[in-house]
Amino acid sequence: MGAVKTKRMPRAVREQQMLDAAVRIFGRRGYRAASMDEIAELAGVSKPLVYLYLNSKDDLFSACIRREAAALTAAVRAGARLGLPADRQLWEGLRAFFTHTARHPDGWAVLHLQARTHGEPFAAETAAMRTEIVTFVQQLIAEAARAAACAGEAEGGPGRLPEHEAAGLAEALVGAAESLAAWANTTPGVTARQAATTLMNFAWAGLGNLMEGRPWTPPAPGA
Repeated sequence: MGAVKTKRMPRAVREQQMLDAAVRIFGRRGYRAASMDEIAELAGVSKPLVYLYLNSKDDLFSACIRREAAALTAAVRAGARLGLPADRQLWEGLRAFFTHTARHPDGWAVLHLQARTHGEPFAAETAAMRTEIVTFVQQLIAEAARAAACAGEAEGGPGRLPEHEAAGLAEALVGAAESLAAWANTTPGVTARQAATTLMNFAWAGLGNLMEGRPWTPPAPGA
């Protein structure tokens, strides 16, 4: 009786199958505890084939980070559609972010937890993704501020938002979104829409006041 022949699969499809399995194992067990044997078994391939396609455990983990980072960034950019009012752009971007992280909890664990705690080059991979998202959010805030400034100048109202302040606001907003996504993914009953609403309620009240020239100011030193 001859050997059973397995159906040949295109390399790109097989590789994505391996990455799917790797993301699940890395996300749930962590980088150190994950084994190539587990990943190969879950992917339905031999361990030598995983090494043939993806070289090493480090290279496989890096490939997972790059794929998940690209998918998350694309989801956020697609969600925050250009042409919408500033609050709607931010809302849609946040909703896309929380929807994606909720649908891909293992991928989010790889990016938010695993990649950051195992040194270079993994931390650099996820830092690059974060920088891209922060820059995108900063652009949204800056555009909203410019629109508010133009309207305000016509009415003798607020001036333009300094670049460093827009950058700081973007960092704060992305950091809050990251923490809230980690919380939402481990808290039963919290939906992506609820998480996005929570952050909008927290952030937009302040941003809206700032855009309208009503910033909060700290008390004088010694007060």
